[in-house]
Amino acid sequence: MSEALSPQHAPYAVECEQGKTYYWCSCGISKNQPYCDGSHRETDFTPVAFEAEETKKMFLCGCKKTTNTPFCDGSHNK
Repeated sequence: MSEALSPQHAPYAVECEQGKTYYWCSCGISKNQPYCDGSHRETDFTPVAFEAEETKKMFLCGCKKTTNTPFCDGSHNK
């Protein structure tokens, strides 16, 4: 698998909690989108860790084509 799957062609709107670390799925095969569930183990992909700087709704990339991982940059519109 050389290219990530696109499980959704829109962002995932998720509530993130300040100070908590999250692991965004970069491969697209996790059953727990947009978060990693370990499904990438047989691929060259690794999850992207990020810590929420504040408690708020964030928009995480669903198409896996963003240039601002793990956040949506509108690449799904192209």
